[in-house]
Amino acid sequence: MDKQAVREAVWDAFDAGDQARFPFPPRDRIPNFAGADAAAERLAETEAWESAATLKANPDAPQLPVRRAALRAGTTVYVAQPRLRDPDPFLRLDPAEIPPAEIDDATTVSGIGEYGTPTAPEDVDHVDLIAAGSVGVTTDGARIGKGEGYSDLEWAVLRELGAVDADTTVATTVHELSVLDGPESAAGADADLPAPDAHDVPLDLVVTPERTVRTDTPYPRPDGVDWDALGAEKLSEIPVLAERAPEEK
Repeated sequence: MDKQAVREAVWDAFDAGDQARFPFPPRDRIPNFAGADAAAERLAETEAWESAATLKANPDAPQLPVRRAALRAGTTVYVAQPRLRDPDPFLRLDPAEIPPAEIDDATTVSGIGEYGTPTAPEDVDHVDLIAAGSVGVTTDGARIGKGEGYSDLEWAVLRELGAVDADTTVATTVHELSVLDGPESAAGADADLPAPDAHDVPLDLVVTPERTVRTDTPYPRPDGVDWDALGAEKLSEIPVLAERAPEEK
């Protein structure tokens, strides 16, 4: 199976069952799932969570409980703007500036834009923990997103600046359907799963409502932006890359 075939298998499984949660349909997105709250609670029990002062999270619905729990715990949260479209592409949610009664509003997709402070990559604090959204994962840390590649680009930009590094834990919260080598795998027990690409960021923790997997991943982390893989059109669409591209690009 290639990555798109894996995505289709996961989306088909969510379509066919009763595990999907709003927004619908679950296709062409990071699927929200029954038990997302429980998975967030499991993540909050890990040492990586307890020691984190700063979290970068994706803005998708299944990680909403993670964002809320982080702010309630006093953790600074960064969320990237969609498609890195702004020159200051990270929105900073500071728990010291958001009243507890407003945390629920501040962590929704619309609320992040209202409460978040646009921040340039150079001004992002060191990120201790990343909560990534995933369509499919494996227990050795491979991750497949929805196919646009922005999560990996966010890592690459921040890695160039030292805001993420070997000390940054990368986690995801998913339904067991998305654990491709797990007992409820949407891909099937005998699926020939694709290997990660060089720009893919591997996972240290896979957290479902039922279990927490420490992957001990064998896959290397990208050490920056693969400029040779980015065409002129992609650069022109993403100001943060266009401004920082080597001159020969």
